[in-house]
Amino acid sequence: MAEEHDQRITLEDYSSSSVPQFITSIARPEVQANNINYPHSLIHLIQGNLFQGLPNEDPYAHLTTFIEICNTIKIAGVPDEAIRLNLFSFSLAGEAKRWLHSFKGKNLKTWEEVIEKFLKKYFPKSKTTEGKAAISSFH
Repeated sequence: MAEEHDQRITLEDYSSSSVPQFITSIARPEVQANNINYPHSLIHLIQGNLFQGLPNEDPYAHLTTFIEICNTIKIAGVPDEAIRLNLFSFSLAGEAKRWLHSFKGKNLKTWEEVIEKFLKKYFPKSKTTEGKAAISSFH
């Protein structure tokens, strides 16, 4: 838990007069392709399924749809994980986009790490516990 706070952007980071070095929170994975061009229609599809971090949104449904959309494209020399990492920020808006940018530069290195942190934030264990309690006490 303490590690996660160390990785977050602090007020001191914002008060610095230098150009920030943490433009993105997700590290770009090494790929074999010399040039990657994503079709604009793919980005539009992804942005049609924006996740804003609202309480009524389902993060699992968002991830499922995002992965389905990403699976529609194959680029020689580019693994599926790299495509997902490169495009994930396009699927977020509002609070969720601010959350993603709250991590210091290129801190998220794998797709599994992105999913883990995303679900920890938007579907914490307490939500699962509440759901189990509601089901077990249903009359």
